[in-house]
Amino acid sequence: MRKIALLAAAAAVALTLVGCSSSASPAASPAASGCTLTAPGTNSAAVSVTGDLDTLPVTTFTAPMTATTTERTVLIDGTGDQVTDGSVATVDFTLYNGTSGQQLFTTTDAEVGAQSITVDDSQFLPGIVKAVDCATVGSRIVAVVPPADAWGTDGNSTLGVAATDTVVFVIDVKAVAAATPTPTPTPSATLDPNMPLKATGADQPAPAGFPTVTLADDGTPTVTIPSTPAPATLQIAVLKQGDGATVADGDTVTVQYQGVIWSTGKVFDQSWGSGPATFSTSQVIKGFSAALVGYAVGSQVIVVIPPDQGYGSAGNSTAGISGTDDIVFVIDILATTAA
Repeated sequence: MRKIALLAAAAAVALTLVGCSSSASPAASPAASGCTLTAPGTNSAAVSVTGDLDTLPVTTFTAPMTATTTERTVLIDGTGDQVTDGSVATVDFTLYNGTSGQQLFTTTDAEVGAQSITVDDSQFLPGIVKAVDCATVGSRIVAVVPPADAWGTDGNSTLGVAATDTVVFVIDVKAVAAATPTPTPTPSATLDPNMPLKATGADQPAPAGFPTVTLADDGTPTVTIPSTPAPATLQIAVLKQGDGATVADGDTVTVQYQGVIWSTGKVFDQSWGSGPATFSTSQVIKGFSAALVGYAVGSQVIVVIPPDQGYGSAGNSTAGISGTDDIVFVIDILATTAA
């Protein structure tokens, strides 16, 4: 079942879509930027939308509306970075029942707010993934989505979507960013049997002001945030100095990592407990990439990432990261392969 969580609030139902590539030039073609373009159709062209971006749209269409494939029409073509396969888009959206024409849900409600979605239909509703893929920041999109690309034969009774209902999304694309890798274990068959599963380099003293890191026997870190304010700029330190190959920009790396929010000390993401993660240095937020490129295999690196090197002013609501949060990663670099 597609991963979608529904949280009841006093005056609204807050929709959180739970779930990594660098943003491309807005002028890049879909093929060059690695996105998958969904075509417009007669249904999506028949939806009329007025109103300012980032506000509740005024949407009209003739109900009942029935679709067999997802259709996507760009109403306003933004000039910002492009959403690509695997990237994380921050969006406002309003959802309508195509059968009744009724508005079902909107993130423009102050109690809900914009949502972050990964452009991956194994993690999110395929219809909304198809809607935002290839879009540019600043765009407004309408998507008409059949049941097969929404909630399928189960429908969604909480939202008021029956199993046979086509749904309509109006989506404003606010930001796009790479994400930290999803901590999916690397299959053991693909791992070098001689590769350690934690950093093996020589211990190095942490600079003053950095969080304190203690390690369990298996290498799992526990990060203690100092009581001082977070630094205003990106800060990187080596806690264990490895002597392996140096990671180059664009390399595919295998790492263990843990991410912590500075303001709360909360762990929001980690590979520990799941297994090492493998990804390209170009598939993560800027601050995470900076803590990999130029550092040696066998090293443990700690990085403190301000918002402008992380998720920006939109934050990452799925991970509980606000637009003003600094985040901390402890990264064990286990292997690297040239691009």
